[in-house]
This record gives sequence, structure tokens and C-alpha cells, in this order.
Amino acid sequence: MKTYLLIRSIQSKATVLLIGAAINMRFLTADGADEPAKIDNNQARVLVVTSAPDAKSALHEHTMNRVMIYLDAGKMTLTDTAGQVETLNFRAGEVLWSPATKRPHVSLNVGDHPVRIIEVELKSQPGRDTTPQPGPLDWVKVDPNRYKVEIENDQVRVIRARYGPREKGVMHEHPFNYLVAFLTECNLKVTTPEGESKVGTRVAGDVTWGQPTKHSEENLNDKPLEVIVVEFKK
Repeated sequence: MKTYLLIRSIQSKATVLLIGAAINMRFLTADGADEPAKIDNNQARVLVVTSAPDAKSALHEHTMNRVMIYLDAGKMTLTDTAGQVETLNFRAGEVLWSPATKRPHVSLNVGDHPVRIIEVELKSQPGRDTTPQPGPLDWVKVDPNRYKVEIENDQVRVIRARYGPREKGVMHEHPFNYLVAFLTECNLKVTTPEGESKVGTRVAGDVTWGQPTKHSEENLNDKPLEVIVVEFKK
């Protein structure tokens, strides 16, 4: 009887440990961060993560492709369960494509300062792009000097937009749902084709969600404005 109870106790403890491990693997999808999602809908989950110097995450995995927007320069290592180490050196304002991981890994900030990262997890499945093609007012076509495509595949189109001080853009169209990540302070006037105008202000590091629209923009600040826009093709 005592032997039976001992075995049952060991089995119960093992079950608790397995459940705990499963919870960690499921929710530590942002390099071990426990910050709540800034945006979470049927197309994307967006987190703004801060990694302190020498901060080491728990073992975790990423089941979705991601777009990574680095608000600060830094250096991190990713060590997977096979012992393979990948080193990432990134600049402030850099945007990178991060495919779903094949093996769980541990991340470590090996720099001497905190780094902030906007992680955009893509809920769509990779594969053939069936969305309509952008029209003649597509913003990267009508104003290629301000809007530069940095990443494009069947899931997303990622664009860097820059405005000089007090600079005004042209009327253009955003053909997809999109996320805006602000790299600088923003004081922006937006005007629709019907002439209606609104002014929006944001601080660096903010993220917002937008839907297909047409408008022109004007930077009301005396300093440059820069954003990263992630468009969701599906």
C-alpha cells in the first residue's frame, strides 16, 4: 500500500511538472516576456518587449513567423536545444524577418543596456497570396522617395516611411490592414480625399492598427518623422 501511494505521489508530481513545462512553452513566445499583447486580433499578435542586460529567457519556441522591429541597437544570442548558437546584432530602427523556430531556444541580451523590441506574430499561414493587388494610388508607387519596401512575402509587406520636418506628402492609398510602429515622436496631420483632417500624436515606441484607407499626410513637427508599417496581405 505504501509503495502504491509513493508511486501515485511521484506520478502526480511528474504530471504537475509536465503541465508547468507546457504552460511555459506556450506562453513564453516573446523571448520569455510576460508583457500583455498591445494588439491581438485574427491577423496578428503584437508585443513590445524590453530585455535587460544579461537577461536570459526561459526555454521557449515561436510557432508563427514574425516581423521584428528593434527600437534600440543591441546584441542577443539564441541558443537552441541542440546547442546551436545564433548571434543577432541589430541597429536602432532595424526591421528583420524571423521565421518560426524549428527547435526551442533560450535568448540572452549580451549587451550592456536594455533593448526594446516590437514583435509582430503573424497568424496567417504561409502560402500562396490570394489578396487583390494594390491599385494605382498604392503609396509605395505614388511616393517611392518617402516609402521604401524593406520586406515582402506572401504574408506581409513591410515599409519604412520617412517625412522631413514640416514635410507634406501626396494623396495615397493603404490597400491592406496595417500596423504602424513609431520610431520617432509623431505629430501628424491626416487629410482624406473629401478634405476632412485630423491630427494624431504618438511617442516613439507606440504601435497602432489601421484599416484600408486613402489620405495624405503632413508632418507638423520641426524634426523628422519615421515609422515602420507592417501590411497584412491575409
